[in-house]
Amino acid sequence: MGQRKTCVIRRTGRGLALLLAVWAVVVIVVGYRGLAAPISVCATTGMVADLARGVGGAEVQVDGLMGPGVDPHLYKATASDLIRLQRAEVILYSGLHLEGKLQETFQRLSRSGRRVRAVTEGLPADRLIRTGSEGVIDPHVWFDVALWSRCADGVCAEFAAARPEAAEGFRQRARVVKQELQALDRWVRDRVATVPPARRILVTSHDAFGYFGKAYGFQVVALQGISTVTEAGLADMTQLTDFIRLKGVPAVFVESSVSHASLERIRRDAGVKLGGELFSDALGTPGQRHDGYDLGTYQGMIRQNIDRIVEGLK
Repeated sequence: MGQRKTCVIRRTGRGLALLLAVWAVVVIVVGYRGLAAPISVCATTGMVADLARGVGGAEVQVDGLMGPGVDPHLYKATASDLIRLQRAEVILYSGLHLEGKLQETFQRLSRSGRRVRAVTEGLPADRLIRTGSEGVIDPHVWFDVALWSRCADGVCAEFAAARPEAAEGFRQRARVVKQELQALDRWVRDRVATVPPARRILVTSHDAFGYFGKAYGFQVVALQGISTVTEAGLADMTQLTDFIRLKGVPAVFVESSVSHASLERIRRDAGVKLGGELFSDALGTPGQRHDGYDLGTYQGMIRQNIDRIVEGLK
């Protein structure tokens, strides 16, 4: 009888030890997979990709679809782009029809089971700018830094849904990103306050800076509308030249993702200086720096833009 009890105890002990060993292996494997397999993310613009990296941290692997100088209004996905999108677990895009030629692609991918989200989804309607008689929404929300910071919440929600076990980490990083952007917004306000109010007129290639003007107190005048699809005519160029002369605008600004030719001609006809090239619909080249900030990041893009605007108009 005593031997049977001893045998049962030994078997039970061995079974428990085996169960614990198996459980330990499962925990290690799951943990390893969590470290080795971050969420594969495909982001359209550099601004969206930068936001995704900030919120996702090491838990995501971000593939940016559009590089420096690329115009998202005109962008068409190539065959290799479609493969990159299909391989992604989460697809993030700016939205509000910025990537107009990709809308059908996003819809197909969403129906196929991919997580597809516009980062501007859920922004307050009263903070969005509508233009023209049809009330088309201006998609360039990233030029209001405080408004853009709200997009971190949507990115966080999408990542948390894809990896619930990592949700708290995403929430913490989203809070840090928003704090950093709120600090950047304060820096922008302090910097532009050095420009005399009468000189706060920003003349650019296309109307990408409406949110900047509304948030920071500038009149923004552009040769083209909110999309670069429609080209400006001779009458538009003449009208803008006359406006620059009338208002005594000291400088005009070309954009990195739009042809310089028309605005260069206007600048010469109006007899004013070129304030510099601004980033509008794309970030700069990763690795290039301005005042210590990488131009391939949102922070670097905003800071160089603001410094050029301030120095050009002061």
